Amino acid sequence: MSFGPPPSPYTQSALTADNERRRRRTRLFGIVAAVLVVALCAGGWLLMHANGDDGPAKKAVAAPQAPDEIRETVERVPRTPEGELVVEYGEEKFKDDETRYAPGTWATDKIFAKGIKNQLMGFKFGEWDKKAWTIELDGHICATTKHVTADGRTAVVVQPAKRKGTKDASVCDEVVFVDLDTGKKLWTATMPDAKSAYVTNTNLTMARGTVAVAWGNGSVAYGMADGKQLWRSTGVTTCEDKGFAGGRSLLVLLRCGDESEHAYRVQKIDPRTGKPQWTYKMTKNISEVYLPSSDPPVIAIGAGDYTVTDLITLDDHGRHSATISMKGGRFDPMCGSSFDGTQYFGAMENCYALVVGKDALFVASKDDGEIDQPANWIVAYDVHTGKSLRKFDGRPLQPLWPVKMNGDQLLAYRPSADTVGPAAVVSIDPATGKQTPFLFFNLPDGTTRMETPEWSDILFEHGRAFFSPRQLSASAAHPDDPVPAAIGIGNVR
Repeated sequence: MSFGPPPSPYTQSALTADNERRRRRTRLFGIVAAVLVVALCAGGWLLMHANGDDGPAKKAVAAPQAPDEIRETVERVPRTPEGELVVEYGEEKFKDDETRYAPGTWATDKIFAKGIKNQLMGFKFGEWDKKAWTIELDGHICATTKHVTADGRTAVVVQPAKRKGTKDASVCDEVVFVDLDTGKKLWTATMPDAKSAYVTNTNLTMARGTVAVAWGNGSVAYGMADGKQLWRSTGVTTCEDKGFAGGRSLLVLLRCGDESEHAYRVQKIDPRTGKPQWTYKMTKNISEVYLPSSDPPVIAIGAGDYTVTDLITLDDHGRHSATISMKGGRFDPMCGSSFDGTQYFGAMENCYALVVGKDALFVASKDDGEIDQPANWIVAYDVHTGKSLRKFDGRPLQPLWPVKMNGDQLLAYRPSADTVGPAAVVSIDPATGKQTPFLFFNLPDGTTRMETPEWSDILFEHGRAFFSPRQLSASAAHPDDPVPAAIGIGNVR
């Protein structure tokens, strides 16, 4: 992919051959089942919510959504938290020192979908590594969005090298809108005057009925229904459109002034017209800005550094509500996919250790590596006042990572540990701190690097947990073995 030398790839242990993998699955989930018997007998109260009527499923009720709204799925507590493998895919035939970038991870109730290099691929559950569909793109993926519409559509931006007839075309000016369930391209659009759009500065998002792209020197929005242009920036002002945050609303990050005296602004804009509804101006001397949430508006800033030093929350009118300090080195929201401050693959909205709810945000502390203490913890902060509300501890050797909101509950992931127990997806009630299990499982051998949000996308959608690294490289010890690219876990039926 033509955007300069890649960051140093991490080495993963390779998967074994297919027959051995089938045998390992049997052993793996047999072990998990045995662990579950012990765990659930020791803590039988956990099952009260799995089969009762007073658990999170009652609190979290999904409102009906229009097809072109951004999906907000509410998960139901499963009958049993025992998990089984439903997707396992490995990439093959790596060249020496080859790194394959793998941006984009999505799931619906029917399909798990993944982006790798210049392809999108979909997998049905329970068919292991068999692809349900493959979309060959015109070039490498430049930017993705985490958002999916209520009817299962999403967008990517690519380098259209094939269309331009050259292998090293680096401009990212092609938007592709796809149906994840069917694997069909719904429309393709060429971004106007996007000669300066590259993988390092192109950001993509979606709000209701709208797909929006920004690349610093310009921005453009398209209608989901037909791919027709809705609006575009003129490029004649002193402010650059650095990126968007979508979902319930649409925010744009503006960088104004020259390189030495720049300042950032955040605007809420109408998704269909691009007209601003309010503007929030930030102080100078800010090195990096991310937009992890559009509603409620949350801004993650690096004041004098590329790491996040503060979280700023705004009210519905764009007025400052609170500033939550991340200084001191204890917390790391893991914003962006930054290497020396450079964002790759449209990371404006991605803070992998931060989840924002309607009234509270949840941020994870760093894993301190202590053996006899909780590995880390999650702290809930009131988005209106910035005050800390509650602390949720991980376990020794098992950090706790926020995954997504589930109504007014938080879904979090706890990795496995050999001497402690299996991995788990749990629902946390912010009001009481009580944890209710959604899934218990262990990941297959050679996939432990998938368990940290620093390296891997971690999703939970329609009762299934998914793990997928953002970049892939072959094991030096086993260069011919498949490289783990996606794992999916579902409930035992």
